[in-house]
Amino acid sequence: MDEPHDTLSDPERPWLQHYAPGVPADIPDVDHTLVDVLDRSCRAHRERTALEFFGRVMSYGALEQQVAQAAEGLRRLGVSAGDRVAIILPNSPQNVVAFYAVLRLGAIAVQHNPLYTAPELRHQFEDHGARVVVAWTKVVDTVLGFADAVGIEAIIAADIVDAMPLGKRIALRLPIAKARQARSALGASVPRHPLVHDWRRLHVHGRLDAAHPRPSVDDTALIQYTSGTTGAAKGAVLSHANLVANTMQGRAWLPGLREGDEVFYGVLPLFHAYGLTLNLTFAISVGARLVLFPTPDVGLIVSAARRTPPSFIPAVPPLYERIAAAAEKGDIDVSGVRYAISGAMSLPVSTVERWEAVSGGYLVEGYGMTETSPVALGNPVGPTRRPGTVGVPFPSTRIRLIDPEHPDRELAPGERGELLISGPQVFQGYWGNDEATAAALLPERWLRTGDIAEVSDDGFVRIVDRLKELVITGGFNVAPSEVEQALREHPDVLDAAVVGLPRTSGGEDVAASIVLRVGRNSTVEAVREFVRTRLTPYKVPRRIDIVLELPRNLVGKVLRREVRQRMLDRDS
Repeated sequence: MDEPHDTLSDPERPWLQHYAPGVPADIPDVDHTLVDVLDRSCRAHRERTALEFFGRVMSYGALEQQVAQAAEGLRRLGVSAGDRVAIILPNSPQNVVAFYAVLRLGAIAVQHNPLYTAPELRHQFEDHGARVVVAWTKVVDTVLGFADAVGIEAIIAADIVDAMPLGKRIALRLPIAKARQARSALGASVPRHPLVHDWRRLHVHGRLDAAHPRPSVDDTALIQYTSGTTGAAKGAVLSHANLVANTMQGRAWLPGLREGDEVFYGVLPLFHAYGLTLNLTFAISVGARLVLFPTPDVGLIVSAARRTPPSFIPAVPPLYERIAAAAEKGDIDVSGVRYAISGAMSLPVSTVERWEAVSGGYLVEGYGMTETSPVALGNPVGPTRRPGTVGVPFPSTRIRLIDPEHPDRELAPGERGELLISGPQVFQGYWGNDEATAAALLPERWLRTGDIAEVSDDGFVRIVDRLKELVITGGFNVAPSEVEQALREHPDVLDAAVVGLPRTSGGEDVAASIVLRVGRNSTVEAVREFVRTRLTPYKVPRRIDIVLELPRNLVGKVLRREVRQRMLDRDS
């Protein structure tokens, strides 16, 4: 690993002076895959705990065994190198095993939100063409509803309750009247259907032959769906090299990490780029104990902390607020959290102050996109961090600002322009979408982020606006056009415009202004309930205003910025 960089020898990277001690300017070239990452950790930490789920633990040795068995089961179902395999699971040991089993075969994992509706899932399946699915028992029926239409050949049903401790499952802790409800919420029986296979049967064929071909560094490992910079759902193609580079950058950024001794809290969903990299790849790469939560519930976090206190929590600002509140009441001790990393939405300075008061450690903000695997910038974990900014570029990462209307014109520090990023973590392009890839990647693989930023003279970046009109809520991107379409499908809604309104805790709420048809008098709640049948919960507008008309330009396009301003004015 390189020694800390001397900024005098590289005036083009003034931010290097703010790197924490021991952080190198660059990482080595990637020469191994995520499969190699898992193998190395399993060899080095075979007896240590890899995963914890409601108190039940799995060692790195057992994880390696289950991955090899699941890979053989998938191979017998016809999965081979280059095939896409869909994973639709909450955070659970089965999700981790399935992910690495798919990669071991040289196949491509496609992570999906298990709360998506059938239309949302079907759209993505029509795009990536996966024929084999590993799905939560709760969503198997949803997938069966469109399986024939998209050519699905096998659905492997996994019940996450099976991964809980025997005798300590949630349902057994509750009164009988609540037991059925708990079981219904987390698990379900495996449906009987010719396409459906039981996850537990995937492991009965023994291990995959060790001589089976392995993926190469440049092979595609993951297709991660994102709304990107235009609002249309696209599959970002990430190679093993992209994802391994980001884990290496993370390790370089935190030289104080204790190999084999850290306790990561997997509260971020693994189907989200932020959660996938910080937990599925980064935590495993450092031999950490990964405590998995199927939902980011503070009660579950408090309970887990009494068994296994965390040392590393990657999360989003609202969750830090809730954990800090629990700590203030004495319900949880977070004094052992050495690393608290925030991303996916802006981090209020008030949240930083509250967290650091109860933890005694730093809470720092980073920045990235699905297209950057996902982390590209971060605040130093130390006194040089700068709250209110998203930090400085990671090792081996460069940034530029351009005039978004004239991409050939580069801007100077202090000016506002579109942020460009270059580095080994920048994605390969969008699956099957050359036009979108060409729009996102400039020559020499500079990624257009769609975010307007200011860069200080010494390299700290502040995001000030977005070219894209996506709403970022709870760390997820919501395309306004998708929500608007769902609203317009209501028989009483003539037109709709969707925007993001700022939350005091950071991030945005999805909000809509709608125009009703003449003579119709639907209520706001009735419209909201209608949309809930078509979209996953975080996309459903928290606020809906009924208006007489929407502001438009001369060619009839709705002016979302003006819609947003009018809604803000009504609140003032």
